[in-house]
Amino acid sequence: MLLDILSDLLKIDDILFIIKNNVAVSEIRSNSLHIKQKEKWITIGDNDGPAHMHINSELIRTAEFIEEERTDRTSFSVQFFDQNGKRILAAFFTKMYDQSNNLNSERKKIYKKLCQKYGSKTQF
Repeated sequence: MLLDILSDLLKIDDILFIIKNNVAVSEIRSNSLHIKQKEKWITIGDNDGPAHMHINSELIRTAEFIEEERTDRTSFSVQFFDQNGKRILAAFFTKMYDQSNNLNSERKKIYKKLCQKYGSKTQF
């Protein structure tokens, strides 16, 4: 199921994957990335390319679709958590607003459709 969610996210343009801890932040755009799994490791991107990530599928326990209200907009993301509830990876839907700060209804439909497919919170 984790591979399925990540695969579906990679099919959508303008998704920003973020790995963040207290020392570093890594950001990778979804456009033209591919995905594969070998045993417990899911690899997003090309091992020989300029950017890729390896995800230990055994350590991710939940995925949550999160709409976070900000002062001027709402952010839309799918966030992945470990057994302690610590965020391991986030996939943010970018380009959700135009220059006039109007929500892109087509992008929101894509987000909502994915949320309906997997549920607002998924356990692995």
